[in-house]
Amino acid sequence: MIIDAKILLCYNAPVSIYQVYTGKPKEHDCGVCDMSESGFVNELDRLAASLKKYFSRVETLAVSKNIGESIRKITAMNPDAIFNLVESVEGNATFEAFHAGIFDLLDIPYTGNSPQALGNCLNKTFAKQILRAHGIKTPGSLTFTSHTHLSQKKFSLQFPVITKLAKEDASIGISEHSVVSSFENLRKQIKFLTSTYNQDVIVEEYIAGREFNIAVLGNRALPISEIDFSGLPDHLPKIVTYEGKWISESLYYKHTNPKCPAKLSEYLRKNIETAALTTFNAMECRDYARVDIRLDKNNIPYVIEVNPNPDISTDSGFARAAKASGLHYEEMLFKIINLALHRGKRDTQIKAG
Repeated sequence: MIIDAKILLCYNAPVSIYQVYTGKPKEHDCGVCDMSESGFVNELDRLAASLKKYFSRVETLAVSKNIGESIRKITAMNPDAIFNLVESVEGNATFEAFHAGIFDLLDIPYTGNSPQALGNCLNKTFAKQILRAHGIKTPGSLTFTSHTHLSQKKFSLQFPVITKLAKEDASIGISEHSVVSSFENLRKQIKFLTSTYNQDVIVEEYIAGREFNIAVLGNRALPISEIDFSGLPDHLPKIVTYEGKWISESLYYKHTNPKCPAKLSEYLRKNIETAALTTFNAMECRDYARVDIRLDKNNIPYVIEVNPNPDISTDSGFARAAKASGLHYEEMLFKIINLALHRGKRDTQIKAG
């Protein structure tokens, strides 16, 4: 049965800048395909085709910094709901939350997380403060700016540590250079990241144990995925880099393999799911998100990342987890957009009342 409704897929036109995304100097550019950009148009077509199986009208719109133009186009299209695929604008991830705010102002229901949740999760320093306030374990960390004096005497973290951009997602800026074991290398990496990205860097204690991705759909944790790093050479840190996610010919991409469902004892599975769902609620996420967790040497879960509105392409970890739960790709998409449509109806009823 086809539902008589217009769904608008809003997305950002992709950009590709090797150094900016990988977090590696230009001399390391391997000249290979960046799948997060080149494959996007094909994925958009697949997503639209999937939604057309359920809805009478499906349209697409690329948003830009020209907010007035975007608002005029959205208003003219007058959709019943927006499938929000906006992750950044011209490489700036902070615009993700801004566009969700625009959809709110236009009073159009949209998929995924609110501006507040998107902003809080993007700011890793603030996200960690929220997690700690809720008693959720997350690695010890310090935040540095380009002007921060890095004092070895006052450095309170235990090596090795991992460096991350404080306001980025999709593993942007994460490379094999991100895990450092000495103060001198840490100084170099912080200098490189702050000068390249012009933003703060968060340094956190590196948890060397198993890594898991937990996809949350609605209020339910989907089957847990484990990242298998066993194929990586010993000299490379066992982390999910930007190349590992998106650069198809890279060593990390070839040897960073997700396994879903993960092989876990019932005790560990429940502990990891509880940590993920508690995190989902603490960060005020809604509809769908992904929580990344590592286990320490005592098998205690530590939340290392919260990703609202994660990648939901056909070969994404989220789609893989949905499939493992028994949901076909089209059913997963329908569930996500249906959550937005029902939220819109509730909001209309509240306003009418």
